[in-house]
Amino acid sequence: MRLVFAGTPQPAVPTLKALIESPRHEVVAVVTRPDAPAGRGRHVVRSPVGALADEHGIEVLMPQRVKQPEFLDRLTELAPDCCPVVAYGALLPQVALDIPVHGWVNLHFSLLPAWRGAAPVQAAIRAGDEITGASTFRIVKELDAGPVFGVLTEPIRPQDTAGILLDRLAVAGAELMVSTLDGIEDGTVNAVEQQHADGVSYASKITPDDGHLDLTTPAVAVDRLVRAVTPDPGAWAQFRGERLKLGPVTPTGAEALAPGEIRVERKRVLVGTATHPVQLGDVQAPGKKKMAATDWARGARVEQGERLS
Repeated sequence: MRLVFAGTPQPAVPTLKALIESPRHEVVAVVTRPDAPAGRGRHVVRSPVGALADEHGIEVLMPQRVKQPEFLDRLTELAPDCCPVVAYGALLPQVALDIPVHGWVNLHFSLLPAWRGAAPVQAAIRAGDEITGASTFRIVKELDAGPVFGVLTEPIRPQDTAGILLDRLAVAGAELMVSTLDGIEDGTVNAVEQQHADGVSYASKITPDDGHLDLTTPAVAVDRLVRAVTPDPGAWAQFRGERLKLGPVTPTGAEALAPGEIRVERKRVLVGTATHPVQLGDVQAPGKKKMAATDWARGARVEQGERLS
């Protein structure tokens, strides 16, 4: 099939690479978010998907808005049979959805209808889900509500951060997308409507404020939140009026401390929660490099009774 692929960040790259390498499909163009400043130097850079397309000589389209007539005209000229999508980052108007013969097929990193929305992996970890996965579905106007072509499941491991889990799902999901498009071309796969009566949940976009640790919650909830916001936007707490970046943390069976209370031991630093303390892993103070919590505590000369908040 002739494909126009839409995607932007690194998790979309495995799928684009798999489709480029597929003998059955031809990626004639890529749609990605416009080049944007990144890094400390704020240099304008290509998205990971756009950069991969450049390497393979594939046309890159970067509309500011998908409804722009010039973009829609070019998409019509390309005449794609289908438009696979992975984390593109913009809503698609119906006029764009109607152009490809087989519509737009999205790879979403959850078991739909669970965790529709922008941050399904983070939401699954924070909620304590034991199993997650990925789904391919036909995009419709309602958010992540289209009929599902295929799914895969993936256990959430105790040490999984959002970054680690998303990397696994991105690789496995690439295979799911290729097999879905193969089936669409062959007429052997059918999209099944989602069961909307139950199981629908939503995963809103993660913001830096979401990384603020609530140490009045149980240790297990603190651990889940830290893992859910790692690597981005990162977990943090206040200490002496400054924001400390934290992670990972490890729930312990140590003697209880007041929520946020810090106990510095020779080989570990503990912080109180609503249940047992958690052990801090790395700490990064403003303007400083990341360091082991014990090194930070010695340098900061943490006093008995001081707290994170």
